Amino acid sequence: MTRTRWTWLLLLGLWALFFGWYTSFGGPLTEDEIAHYMAIVERQDPSPADAERIRRFMREDTGDDFVMVNVIDMYETPLAIEGVEPGESSEDVLGKYMAYMNGALIRRACHPVFFGRAAAPAMDLMNAEGMESWTTGAGMRYRSRRDMLEIAMNPEFDAAHKYKVAAMRKTIAFPIDPWFHLGDPRLLLGLLLLALGCALSWRQARRGAT
Repeated sequence: MTRTRWTWLLLLGLWALFFGWYTSFGGPLTEDEIAHYMAIVERQDPSPADAERIRRFMREDTGDDFVMVNVIDMYETPLAIEGVEPGESSEDVLGKYMAYMNGALIRRACHPVFFGRAAAPAMDLMNAEGMESWTTGAGMRYRSRRDMLEIAMNPEFDAAHKYKVAAMRKTIAFPIDPWFHLGDPRLLLGLLLLALGCALSWRQARRGAT
């Protein structure tokens, strides 16, 4: 086999590995999985409305990736709970929550698709009194609802979640599915590897011609 063919096989293999890691192949949640996760939820004694909202989120699973849209208003000074040191900012305290989340997210191919600080109070409100002030907006891509549930139902999440509560005055989070954007990493990586393969093939062809 020629060097050029080995190059293309290697690049194709790299893309296939990334595609397999980044893509959910598990399909929608099964009834057994829903029962398993609901048993965990019910041990936390949620309100009937909260339990039903989570059950509906699982039953309407498409099996695809989705984005959780978050709007966040941070405390100027975090709540004084166990684990929060004097002088720490809300961003410092939220970082303790994200110390668990970041690792759990990356392992499951979940990541932000946008993030930024609020440039002004809300410019348009309808029937949302008291929702004028926000500090941050973000969109978190999850590989699947199954992945999100595995992250949120991990006992380590319970230990870290208190820091989120201490740092955030209020937050709204809702999922969008299906969703669309032009920067899918699978496409971008494919184009990058295609360009790299063409460049290496051209270089090897030039060397062979000399």
